[in-house]
Amino acid sequence: MRARVTLRPATPLDAGALGEIMTQATQAATWKPRLHSSVEDIAHAGRMIDLGWITVAELDGCIAGFLAREGGYVHGLYIADGAQGRGLGRALLQDAKARRDRLDLWTLQRNTGARRFYRREGFAEGETTPGRHNDEGLPDVHFTWCAA
Repeated sequence: MRARVTLRPATPLDAGALGEIMTQATQAATWKPRLHSSVEDIAHAGRMIDLGWITVAELDGCIAGFLAREGGYVHGLYIADGAQGRGLGRALLQDAKARRDRLDLWTLQRNTGARRFYRREGFAEGETTPGRHNDEGLPDVHFTWCAA
């Protein structure tokens, strides 16, 4: 039986689950420095929720990922470890694409999985910097998607 994916706006009660997903993602990327505690990740998720930026992806009723978007700028796309490869990231991006004619984002150059995913989803790779667009100061790369 195929899992049911549901997208919805985040609520304040989601901050804990979203912060945990962010913490797990940082821990899984062992090459990435850990700048924030899990409590700070929860607080950051709460701020993004308060700003109305977050769309949550649920898998069979459980929070499994989210996309944080301010207008056409994607601040982050996170999918829980156990939910990756099930179409949640694609569903979140399709939802964002349906709401905007253009999307921009930055990702770390070393995050080859994310880079491959964004290219597969129609994003064009652009400018690279030595780390001007992330808190970690790691080399990053800009991606853009434009509606046809």
